[in-house]
This record gives sequence, C-alpha cells and structure tokens, in this order.
Amino acid sequence: MARIPLDVARTGWLGRVAAGVSRRRFGTVIEPLAAAAHQPWVLWANIRNELLVERRWRTLDPGLRDLAVVASATRLGCAWCMDFGYWKTHSEGTLSDAKLQAIPVWQDSDEFTDLERQVLAYADAMTDTPMDVTDEQVERLRKALGDARLVELTAYIALESQRSRFNSALGLSGQGFRDRCEFRTG
Repeated sequence: MARIPLDVARTGWLGRVAAGVSRRRFGTVIEPLAAAAHQPWVLWANIRNELLVERRWRTLDPGLRDLAVVASATRLGCAWCMDFGYWKTHSEGTLSDAKLQAIPVWQDSDEFTDLERQVLAYADAMTDTPMDVTDEQVERLRKALGDARLVELTAYIALESQRSRFNSALGLSGQGFRDRCEFRTG
C-alpha cells in the first residue's frame, strides 16, 4: 500500500497535466508520477529525464536494455517496476515470456545467450549494495558492446535502481499492468 497519497488533483497544475498525459499513454495515472507530483520540481525533473531517455538513448539493443532493467527491478524487489516492466517488454516484444520468467533464476536457466548472461551479471553486480562490479565484467562488456553501449547499459541500470528505490520506499506496488498483457506466442 502506498505510503503517500496518490491523488494528483491536490498536487497542482503540473501534476494534473502529467496525470492527463499518463492516462492517455498508459490508460491510468502511473503511481510513481502521482507520488512525485507532491514536489513539482521532482516531478518536472523525472518527466524531463524519462523523455530524454526514451527519445535519445538508442544505441543499446532494446532486448538487452529491458533485460537489464527488469533484472535490476527484480533484484531490488520493486513490485511496481516488475509489473510495469513485464507489461512494457510484453507489449514491445523485446523479451520472450520464457526469458522474463527466467530472470530471477537466470544463473540456472538455459534461456539466455552468453552476452545476455553478462548483462544479467552486470545488472546484479551494479544493483547490489555495496556494488560488486569487477574490472573483468566491464572489460568483457566493453569488448562485446563497445564504450557507448556499455555507458548506456550502465545508465539504464542506475536509472532503474533509482526508480525501484523511489517506488519501494513509498510503498508503490503493482498497478495491474501485467494483467493487461494479451497472450503472446513466441
């Protein structure tokens, strides 16, 4: 249960405008937006950041991006992020249902390629507190992805860690995004 009121009607004009955009885009006001709307500068910074990320971070393969993001959310136990991440990857077709289901047990799963395993290990190491990233991990990913994609991967994992910690601290849980997914084969 949310630890803060999620009524955007009481948060000012920016919160109401952002809520309207959220309703059009996602069919509902997403809870992280409703929580952030209590502090307009936090909301504004988050909106700007998410729009820039969505429109400008384009060098990394979307499947690797989403694998890292969902793995980070899973590692941190953010129910809201896992719910939304499942819906996003499902609707965009970036990860198979089998891979999504295998993320929590990726070390024991045959679903992932070697590169995907490297990304999952890196996401886990970055998400751990204290962080446990090794020089060897970074070097292997640099060779596989190049510097620009490695930087983008790192930024996605760091951003998801911020999202997950914000949502979990404020008690935001799933909003039923996963339940909206239609059955998909393949």
